[in-house]
Amino acid sequence: MQAEALLRDITDYCRRTGVAESTFGRLVVNDGKFVNRLRDGGKITTTTYERVRSFIAGDGRNGADGAAPPYGAVDAPARAADAAAGAAAGAVAADRAAGPKDGAPGAAGPKDRNFRFFDNRQKYLLFVNTCSEKQVVAQRVAMELANIHPRPPAVRVFDAGVGDGTVLTRVMRAMHNRFATMPFYIVGKEISLEDVRLALEKMPDRYFEHPATVLVMTNLYYREAPWLVPSSVAAATGLVWHELALTGTTAHEFEEQITALGPFLAEHWRAQLSPASGNPVYERPAVLVIYREDHRFLLDPIIPRRGGASADYDLVIASQPYRLRAPLEFKAEKVIAPLARSLGPGGRLLGIHSHGNDPGLEILQGVWPGESPFRHDRHQLLKTVKESLGNAARHMNFNAYADARSLFRYHMHTLPTEISESIGTSTLFAAWNAAVYVGQIEDARLEGVLTDRRYLQVTGDVLHKHNGLWFWDESYVISRRRD
Repeated sequence: MQAEALLRDITDYCRRTGVAESTFGRLVVNDGKFVNRLRDGGKITTTTYERVRSFIAGDGRNGADGAAPPYGAVDAPARAADAAAGAAAGAVAADRAAGPKDGAPGAAGPKDRNFRFFDNRQKYLLFVNTCSEKQVVAQRVAMELANIHPRPPAVRVFDAGVGDGTVLTRVMRAMHNRFATMPFYIVGKEISLEDVRLALEKMPDRYFEHPATVLVMTNLYYREAPWLVPSSVAAATGLVWHELALTGTTAHEFEEQITALGPFLAEHWRAQLSPASGNPVYERPAVLVIYREDHRFLLDPIIPRRGGASADYDLVIASQPYRLRAPLEFKAEKVIAPLARSLGPGGRLLGIHSHGNDPGLEILQGVWPGESPFRHDRHQLLKTVKESLGNAARHMNFNAYADARSLFRYHMHTLPTEISESIGTSTLFAAWNAAVYVGQIEDARLEGVLTDRRYLQVTGDVLHKHNGLWFWDESYVISRRRD
């Protein structure tokens, strides 16, 4: 009943003041889709409820006479922000329970409030579409293709976190450019159903350009996924193994068949919170194998069989595979060490994570003085991985490289005239979203600063100072010796 009454008051306020509902949501809770979510039955916290009531009543953030809010939020820049995928993550979405990525320790608090950073869709999608990280990471991965030495019968690649598939598809194009006549065996790990769907949507063109491709998607853990075998007997017994042999010869035909996987994914690609740790785990382990039927004869030695598959990867892509604030031992033992063990002779693992010391961190520290999300650098991580591998480390090289080779920069896309004396609302929201996304700031902490607009002032000051927004990533390589 309170939600219905609140929705009526919001509607009356927007009608009386001429403010769009999407603009109202951004002004109050930094979410252009807030009102629609509330109308669809979304739940909100007491804090959010009181914030909305205070805004409607005036309370210093809007004139009691219904005057237009600050920052030009009812003008054209704000309307442009509607197209920016909902701007930043909103309060209704923040109220949903989630856990950290693939077993990583979550935020402090009750298990039902664990925060799974990489499943916060609004932040993720806005970041991907306004920043160049995916493109720059794919370029960095493509550089490693010159250093691998594939052996028959295929070039073997493992992606330790496919996400929406943007990086993987770019890498596959680069692979075709370098190894046009070699078969590809590509395994992608992803626990998110929505990300699997987004990644598969990008694959029809890949099968058209490079028909000798076997693509495997799985939700198994890092210690299991390279070999496609669950570690427990119970999980292995319940493993869902599905093969799709694509028929036809056009990308359109491939797209129709891949799209038809929707019901299968919805039924089997589910995650739940572990009762022991509160971390997300698969309900049932699943493996999806896709290849072209007209190339089955050629691909027969490459197509994995249920019960165990060869790893021996030529390249392992480990881009942002762990939470920044996760313990160092967790990153090394549970994520990177198992991936290093999956390398074949001459294989290379490329690790990438956020580095900090950039304008994005300045924004965070302007709001939270002393904020330091970038806990461990590549040197510390490689040292701990080496210790975790034990005797197996004797057969590997650990390359941290100098900063000039390890660090690379990406930026937020802006037009030449956007960073001017008056920065548009959509640009401010996109920059703020990028900073809190890269810094992995939990929504529970964000609620405390969204009650006023100082965070946008801080963001604008940093954009003016640097004439834009950019970030540093750092990379490292673990390689297995060819002999």
